[in-house]
Order: sequence, then C-alpha cells, then structure tokens
Amino acid sequence: MGSIANTSMACVVAGGGPAGMVLGLLLARSGVDVAVLEKHPDFLRDFRGDTVHASTLGLLDELGLGARFAVLPQQRERRLTMWFDDGALIEDFGRLPGRHQHIALVPQWDFLNLLAEAGRESPHFHLAQNAEVTGLIRRGGAVGGVRYTDRDTGRTHELHTPLVVGTDGRHSTVRELAGLRPRASAAPHDCLYVRIPRLPGDPEGTFLRFSSSGALIMINRGDYWQAALLIGKGTADAARAGDGAWTRRTIARLAPYTRERMEAIGADDIAALQIRIDRLSRWWVPGALLIGDAAHAMSPIAGVGINLAIQDAVAAARILLPGLRRGRVGTGDLARVQRRRWWPTVITQAAQRSAQERFVAASIAGDDRPAAPLRIPQPLRTLRHWRGFPYLMGRVVGFGVRPERLTGPLAPLSHA
Repeated sequence: MGSIANTSMACVVAGGGPAGMVLGLLLARSGVDVAVLEKHPDFLRDFRGDTVHASTLGLLDELGLGARFAVLPQQRERRLTMWFDDGALIEDFGRLPGRHQHIALVPQWDFLNLLAEAGRESPHFHLAQNAEVTGLIRRGGAVGGVRYTDRDTGRTHELHTPLVVGTDGRHSTVRELAGLRPRASAAPHDCLYVRIPRLPGDPEGTFLRFSSSGALIMINRGDYWQAALLIGKGTADAARAGDGAWTRRTIARLAPYTRERMEAIGADDIAALQIRIDRLSRWWVPGALLIGDAAHAMSPIAGVGINLAIQDAVAAARILLPGLRRGRVGTGDLARVQRRRWWPTVITQAAQRSAQERFVAASIAGDDRPAAPLRIPQPLRTLRHWRGFPYLMGRVVGFGVRPERLTGPLAPLSHA
C-alpha cells in the first residue's frame, strides 16, 4: 500500500526503519493518529544493522513484544571477543541486570515486520509502503505536512500534520528539505560485506579481528558468516577489482578456516558500505524533528546505531505526546528532545572516533606486506587484567548511555 486515505494526521513519520517504526507504535498505542511513510515496498534490504542490545530487548518486554521477538530467527551472543595480535578483549553480557544477559543478532526485516504487525493492531497506526516523501508543506514559516508519491501509481498526495518526524536515515530527504546540514567527522574506513558459508568446526560466536594486516568482523548467522572487512576510505572499487581477489585473499588471511570457501566468492558477492559519522547541530525546525541516523549517523562500531535510534524514538514519544494530544507541538518541545538525546549521542560518537583512531585506522588492510604486530591499546591492555572489566565492557555496550524507559505519559504502555 503506497497511500493513506486520510489527508491529515496528528503526526507523520518519514522513514520505516527502527526509529520510525518504534515511534509510530508508541504514538499509536497512546491514541495519536500517526502515519509512517516508507519509500520501499518492503523491509528486505541486506546488510542493514541488526544488533539488538539489551536496552532494546527490555523495551520490547515493556511493550509486551518480548515473546514475539524471541521466536524470530536470531543468534544470541553472551559475549563478544576482540582479537588483537597480542591477545583479546572480551565484552561479557552475562551479568547484565534484567532478563537479558545477551545481545541478539536478528535480520532487520524480521524485526521491522514484527513492529509493523504490532502497529497494525492499533486503529491509530497507518503504514504506507512505497510512499516516498518528496516535499514539505509550509504554513506560516513552519512545516505543516508532507507531499509524498505513491510509487505504485505515481500519484502525489498530501498529508497535513502539526509535526513531521524525519527518521529516514543518513541520507535523509526530510533533513535536506528542511535545510539542515550535518557536520561530518572524518572516518578512516569503509566496509565490505561478504556472506560466507559456515561449516562444522568453525569458531563459535561473533568476533572481531584487529591485526596489522587487516580488520575483520565475523558475525555468526548460524549457517553462514556475515563478514565485514574494513578497508581504507574510498577504496571499495579497488578492493573488488579482479573479481574480488584482494578481498578474498585478505579475509582468508584473517580467518584462515574460510580459505577454501572464499574461492567461490566473486566481485558481485561483495557489498560495499560507506562509513560516516555526522551530527546535526540543530535537530529541528518549526513543525519538523530529526532523530536517529537522520540527526546523527553512527559508525557500525559496537552495533549501537539501531539501539541509539530507538532510544531517540522513546524519548521523542514521551516528550512530544502531550503536545500531540493537544494538536500543537512547539519548538520548545522539539528542543527538549534534542537536549535529552544530545549527550548520549555526543559521548557515543566520541567513543566511536576514539576506537577508530586507536585501533581501526592502524589495522585497515592496505597491502600484503607484513607490519609490526597490532597490540591492544593502552589503557585497555592494563584494564583487561581487572576481573570485572569484561562485565563493565558488556554493560557499556549492552545498555549504552542513558537508556530510555516507558515512563511519564508512556507508562500506561508498559506490560512490565
């Protein structure tokens, strides 16, 4: 379905990713008529972030969706290991508070379909897929709605609303139409994704390999590995040249047990992802708000992107709900959302930049010449000998900075 029968809504959410779907679900369950516009016909896009942390698992429990999520195909990881040339760092989730002492790796399309199904149980939730936002409606200097195209029919429609929320990712159309420009931070790397069959005898669990000869993330998908090879910024085409020979050789060197399987991988089997970290200095204009990657694109480091975006959505729903019920959302409310989520974003991005500088940049695969071994950076090399360090690392990753709960006006939604 690419269009919505109504011409006005209490809120329009542009983008059907995790932030948009969670925001739409929370508002609809709170009695607010909300339209979620997703420009694609479905959620089936490979190599999207799909690391669901304990903070998000707890939120799903609060929403009464924990049992539904539990039956989705997924890998549960109680620990993650980061291997360097001189040893390992471990993130252990075994002592996390609450019900979930793990993180879940679940295909994002399954997760989004679950949220869509839960949303459709409310008469206030309206999801249009193949619906691409192409313009903003202006009224008295403020955003008053959106124009969108039904990509099934080619027809253009208008939706009038007191609030548009852009959750349409790092290449946000709403952000561009609102005239907001993010400030980018330098990222030294891009990423190549390769799907590799997984066989008996392979290592268990998901792990990260940082070496002087390259950086590789191996995500355990059960019957296959989703391998992420970090490469120098802008070198994806060169890395895939010659039918991907360099990529095959580098992955086999970092994960020797895959060597024979890599021979069947060609250039068409290698997907490239451009890594960027950016952030808006202001996340809103009158009548419109940006959250998630539209406001702050994250690096894939630690898989925090989905979870940070969902925390944005919870905070936005809690802060904006009273105004949406009145039919009027002021700029002060929009600014409150940004203030609430600003420091978690700044701290998380600073940690990602530090990780890039300390060991990602030093391990980016360049050529086959040997280099000095890549050691665990200080002070982590010392801290890893502290008995509680793996659990501290697990808590930082599993819950992040300032996890949000269903409190205040959202409290009635909690099934806890």
